[in-house]
Amino acid sequence: MTIYLAGSLAFDRIMTFPGQFEDHILPEKLNILNVCFLISNLEQKRGGTAGNIAYSLAMLGEKPLIVASVGTDFGDYECALREHDLPLDGIRRVPGTLTAGAYIMTDASGNQITGFHPAAMNTSSDYAFSHAGPADFALIGPTNVADMRRLPRVFRDKGVPYIFDPGQQIPTLTGPELLEAITGSAILISNDYELELIRESTGKTRGELAALTDCLITTCGGSGSVVRQGGDETHIGIARPARIVDPTGCGDAFRAGLLKGLAAGLPLCDCARLGAVCAAYCVEHIGPQEHAFTLADFTGRYRAAFGAMPQLGGFDAASQYHRG
Repeated sequence: MTIYLAGSLAFDRIMTFPGQFEDHILPEKLNILNVCFLISNLEQKRGGTAGNIAYSLAMLGEKPLIVASVGTDFGDYECALREHDLPLDGIRRVPGTLTAGAYIMTDASGNQITGFHPAAMNTSSDYAFSHAGPADFALIGPTNVADMRRLPRVFRDKGVPYIFDPGQQIPTLTGPELLEAITGSAILISNDYELELIRESTGKTRGELAALTDCLITTCGGSGSVVRQGGDETHIGIARPARIVDPTGCGDAFRAGLLKGLAAGLPLCDCARLGAVCAAYCVEHIGPQEHAFTLADFTGRYRAAFGAMPQLGGFDAASQYHRG
């Protein structure tokens, strides 16, 4: 089984604003918005949806294939992927441009303002998926828009079950394009704000969207997540983190746990619980690829939050995934 991750590889510039955004924004003056936030911390980390998900999946014993485009500054990131034994044959190098960059500012309440420069991501990955089939699984995350339009059809034609996760690219896709991608997907996943954007763009209710996909999963930050499947709706709680440092990449960590459960053939609610545990590790660090855990650590945290953990293949009890 191969897990395909079509998404971004990027460098994250993570900034911390010690106050509240709302204290510096005048609602009656939004038409002439002009604000400056004095940040207290700035760090550069490896990021991007595909890279972040792959990082946590590697900790969980999987070797997903990343499908993305990168630039001439990708060398250090590539070394980290090689160190963690992740395949590189789905990554396209684009000469004369930089790897995508995210500029993420977080306030004291965990609210975020993000600017994203796609750079090499403006070039399609142009990956053929020649060996993909029904035994595999795929995730289509925010990435090159042409790929996001193309890949749902590719995976449906090949019988590959896929997660559609449009994220930050929702405003770039039209309502009909979103509906075309959602229809026939195994899972539509988003956070609660993104789901409202999808509803507004498509004109569909949550129930109507849920009817187009096998499962609708909505993440709700510190409130957990909601799994909607076949008319049933289940709330999944959180695995409480030891500390809350930075929410950047927590949604991607959730998706990694979810995909691990799917690869193990678990029920969707158990998959979402694995996602919640994975996300708890991520929020304890600045950056989306800075956490680490062993099987014993992960099992203990799962048990504390949800009870007995289901069996997971390929997750070596003696192994430790080290940050690169």
